[in-house]
Amino acid sequence: MLDGDGDPLWARRPALAVEIAAALWDPHSDAAIAESLVRAGRESGSPLALRLALAEMASAAAMTGDVGKAMAAIAEETAIADATGGRPVYYHQLRLAALRGRRQEATDLIDQAMAAAQERGTEQLMANVHWASALLHNGLAEYQAAAAAASNAVEYGDLFLGGFALPELVEAAVRSGEHDTAATALESLTERAEAGGTETIRGVAAYARGLVSGAEDDYREAVELLQGSPMLPYRARANLLYGEWLRRENRRKECRQQLRLAHELLSQAGMDAFAQRAAVELQATGENARTRSAQAHNQLTMQEMHIARLVATGATSTEVAARLFISHRTVDTHLRNVYRKLEITSRKQLKDLPGFLTA
Repeated sequence: MLDGDGDPLWARRPALAVEIAAALWDPHSDAAIAESLVRAGRESGSPLALRLALAEMASAAAMTGDVGKAMAAIAEETAIADATGGRPVYYHQLRLAALRGRRQEATDLIDQAMAAAQERGTEQLMANVHWASALLHNGLAEYQAAAAAASNAVEYGDLFLGGFALPELVEAAVRSGEHDTAATALESLTERAEAGGTETIRGVAAYARGLVSGAEDDYREAVELLQGSPMLPYRARANLLYGEWLRRENRRKECRQQLRLAHELLSQAGMDAFAQRAAVELQATGENARTRSAQAHNQLTMQEMHIARLVATGATSTEVAARLFISHRTVDTHLRNVYRKLEITSRKQLKDLPGFLTA
């Protein structure tokens, strides 16, 4: 919807619009707002505006499983912060690290962000830290730690974060035997799902309900509702949870189908910990998960990924250096590392690398 000047209504209050889109689990609006904010940030010439826009883009990309895009946005935001002496922004990095599920990397970042939140007295950052910790521990199947972190995140009552912490709390509480806690969290999540109405939040609420009820119909509903959702991490988790339930029902053939799909989607999204959960479940049925060829984002640092993606779109080393506030020599050094890691020798090969620009 447009205002009288032909601008989208959300443009008047972009921060609020982002919160509402996230609270509704509306990834289409979230991504559109992020893209628009980045364009406006570049046009404004304001480092702070661009940093906040890139952070939102990274967050939106992470929540849809686009790890490459999230890494590139984080690398650019961090480069601008370093060049301008800006204070670190953590929430987008926390979301990506927690989703990827690499314990040491995520734990180090969580500790840094927690220290910053305590120093600044920022409740929203504190809630982000707890949610990220809950997501990380659920992926690692450390459910008691996940339940404690998710409970802390929910207590802050944040419009967006509270809703995203609730499914983590339901899963962790069920797995930890805290059924009253799970039921209470499910009730709150269901209220949000009914108010929001998007298929994504309804699907997430359905698999959370399946965890509490143990009813197959709930898992089937979740898989159906999330089938077309851009939020790939949650779509894959519906398959994972349904597959885990089927295995415990000794329905081997059906569970393998769900677990294979979950493993493929989770690997595609770079969610290593959750993908490993699917692999372990498959092994319990006597089947080994297929190993997938390493994607570019699993081999490159965030800075290397961003430089590589810019070069792949045709940017020269000089243009990349200017955009990232680094020297031409530093760009070339990173580019040599990219070539070595990806076993290529030219910019053309980088551009032609299958799936690289959309990784």
